Amino acid sequence: MPALRLIPVLATSLVFVGLAGCATVPSAEPGLAQAEAAMQGANWVLLGEVHDNAAVHEARYEALRRAVERGWRPAIAMEQFDRERQADLDAARKQRPHDAGYLIAQASPAKSSWNWDYYRPVVALALQYDLPIVAANLSRTDASKVARLGYAAVLPEPLISRYRLDQPLDAALQAGQRDAIDRGHCGQLPAAVLDGMVKAQVARDVVMAEALRPYRERGAVLLAGNGHVRRDLGVPRWLAGTLSVGLVEQADAQAYDRSQQFAAAQRDDPCAAFGKRS
Repeated sequence: MPALRLIPVLATSLVFVGLAGCATVPSAEPGLAQAEAAMQGANWVLLGEVHDNAAVHEARYEALRRAVERGWRPAIAMEQFDRERQADLDAARKQRPHDAGYLIAQASPAKSSWNWDYYRPVVALALQYDLPIVAANLSRTDASKVARLGYAAVLPEPLISRYRLDQPLDAALQAGQRDAIDRGHCGQLPAAVLDGMVKAQVARDVVMAEALRPYRERGAVLLAGNGHVRRDLGVPRWLAGTLSVGLVEQADAQAYDRSQQFAAAQRDDPCAAFGKRS
């Protein structure tokens, strides 16, 4: 994984990726502990992340592991796998049922910026307990098509109709996503591209929501960036009955049902790579 890289909104959530490694800081609201206690009673649990923060990944994995060891058997839906790789994922686990590294190699995106060291333990846990692994993300290619051409370029009409994407977005959702995307790119994106990128981000959240729906009775957990699990902007806007847990570096408790704050990972200034907007 490169020492510093800004992940575009079209690729993943609105967070910066750099060198990991930090300790957790005490939280006034122990979000993971509260969520862990509620997991078995929830249909869908959304566990956020800061993609490059090792402490976030470790704490989230341990909470998930404990819940599974106590008997919870959810499907594991992952932003890190694009939806069109589900067949590759399923084939890999049939060929080597307990080989997490092999599954990742066969099913990960061709141009992947994920640090798979963070996700390998989760994949191994799912294989150990024979939990479904769900490829939950919209690919970078499809997200780019949505941004340029609209939802119908990628999403089937029944899905567009179900989520009312043929109607204008709620004004607060539109403004919130636009602001998040702009801030996530250091205010340096041309204004003309922001509305298209909002559509791409919404399409990702809708695809993730749709990936969770078949597992209502069994239960499912979504592992995704904090932007995707926000109550006000992310998957919960499209799927009722979720438990949203933000694992954040900056306090933002109102955006989630539960939240827990961690010390920021050490990273260079992610905005330094951007030139000033003319």
